[in-house]
Amino acid sequence: MYSCEKTERSRIMKGIMKTTGITSDDVSHIALLANIPVTDEEKKTLADGFTKTMQVVDQLGQADTNTIEPTHQVTGLTNVMREDVVDEKRMFSQSDALRNGKRTYNGFFVVKQVLDK
Repeated sequence: MYSCEKTERSRIMKGIMKTTGITSDDVSHIALLANIPVTDEEKKTLADGFTKTMQVVDQLGQADTNTIEPTHQVTGLTNVMREDVVDEKRMFSQSDALRNGKRTYNGFFVVKQVLDK
């Protein structure tokens, strides 16, 4: 997501929260974007829950943090990187990899379609 989209979303959400909270229409719009079927009863429940959540977030946003030092990393852990080297002793050949496959075709596994067109 681009920063301008985040800013726009934040501005819209602040505008929604300052006026009425999250409405069933807002939930319908979000569900449409996410391609999730939602019943009218669920819309009401979700709208109430989102409104309560946004109210808590709004309260957190009102906390005075001017005297708090920013924290970027709290665990003290660092990323451990390794060289990206292929270990050919641990590799399967293509025929070895396909040997136990139920269905194969031209050197590939064949599986049932999992996504709708």
